Amino acid sequence: MNSLFLPTMIEFKLNGDFIPMIQLLKAAGLVATGGEAQIVVSEGEVSYNGQVDYRKRLKVKRGDLVEFRGNKIMVI
Repeated sequence: MNSLFLPTMIEFKLNGDFIPMIQLLKAAGLVATGGEAQIVVSEGEVSYNGQVDYRKRLKVKRGDLVEFRGNKIMVI
């Protein structure tokens, strides 16, 4: 592992009832594009509440935890 890599906990404040998984990854700054987000989700690199999830349009809601490459996003 690269010693410069520091995993982070991101608190993402949700406006509305939900945000699609690919939009959350973009909004949190963990991917550069929606296309990149679709690829990492479809390749099983993202977990949702502790389980790998392949759904790109998964509705992420308040209280959910998304993990990607050592980073955690807590939706509040």
